[in-house]
Amino acid sequence: MKIALLNVKYSPNLGDGLLSECLERELGHALPGAKVFSIDLAGRTAYPGLGPSRRGQAIAVLEALPLWLRQRLARLVLATLVRLRLRRHARSALEGCSAAVLGGGNLLTDADLNFPMKIAGALAEVRAKGIPLAVHAVGASRNWSPAGRRLFAGALRSVRLTTAAVRDERSRLAWDSQLEPAGLPPAGLVGDPGLLASLHFARGPLPEDAPRAGLCITAPMALRYHSDDAHGDDDLDEWYAMAARTLVQQGYAVALFTNGSPEDRAYLARLGPQWIRAAKGPVTITNPFANPAELTAFISGCAMIVAHRMHACIAAHSFAIPTIGLAWDIKLDSFFELAGRADFIAATADLPEPRLRELIRRAGDEGVDLAALERLIASTRADVSTMGRRLMAAAAAASPPRTSLPEPLPA
Repeated sequence: MKIALLNVKYSPNLGDGLLSECLERELGHALPGAKVFSIDLAGRTAYPGLGPSRRGQAIAVLEALPLWLRQRLARLVLATLVRLRLRRHARSALEGCSAAVLGGGNLLTDADLNFPMKIAGALAEVRAKGIPLAVHAVGASRNWSPAGRRLFAGALRSVRLTTAAVRDERSRLAWDSQLEPAGLPPAGLVGDPGLLASLHFARGPLPEDAPRAGLCITAPMALRYHSDDAHGDDDLDEWYAMAARTLVQQGYAVALFTNGSPEDRAYLARLGPQWIRAAKGPVTITNPFANPAELTAFISGCAMIVAHRMHACIAAHSFAIPTIGLAWDIKLDSFFELAGRADFIAATADLPEPRLRELIRRAGDEGVDLAALERLIASTRADVSTMGRRLMAAAAAASPPRTSLPEPLPA
């Protein structure tokens, strides 16, 4: 039995690979004998190398364009990509599959129609195969364009949808408000698969000298482009320097790292030496990670993580490592609320040195509520198991596929 996960496993942001690998392994555990694998919605087949990338330049160009021109250009490029390459990629990978899962990750978002068009193309191939689909642990934004809403709704109506579940309450409200009126069922709530990192990845070694704090660096460009509600990204250059210095003063050896996105790596390479000089203490730049296992080994060897990136925080929490979240997108606030750590997230604009120092001290002193974490991990495992059973029951029933197709998007 083969089950395909539709996601962005091989994204340069290794957080996407981390949650994809966790879902692959956990679903395989829940359904012994099943072959569970991922189909990257962007057509990638391996984790990207660590060489130069034009991704940051592309984002900068899109940012500079007028909104109407940016959307028109993106639509034309994506339509060609989906038609000529991505649907063929999905069609080939789905061969022999009994079922498919859309999830997890922040997939139900609409930045220049990127995910609406890619998901509509992939689900057209799922429908053509006549196999059931589960939507599991996805993030959903609330600001879809009319075209994006038509694409998402049409694609999901066209398949045999067995279950629909999102990863937080705000995503549930976004799903229900935008998809229920189109005839889709309300979404349930499940845990993010990244919470299972400590079950599926080995813990990395602890430093032998001072406890290590991982300071995750995210480029301001990424915060502006990918967020619904970007905030707190002003003066990040100075804020990161202050944060490294404050962590050093609190007794930590600081490691500057990224989740892997090229724009983040370029930002760290450019300003990291300046931050090290300003910190006047043990601060290093961590080598880029090649895959989620390397990222997780590093995070799990830290005593504290400070990050904008959601899955740096989720992986750390899975290993019971205190985290301080840097607010920039509602999805991160939602996770900290779910984890019972709402007191430990704030925008950088609201974290001057005195408040950051106090938050670091509190996070280190209080640690993580282990009983609550165990319950969260157990419920997340149960969510995957329940989804898997329902999906297999639908596959066994072999109901005929629906005949409706997603409404085509005009060029």
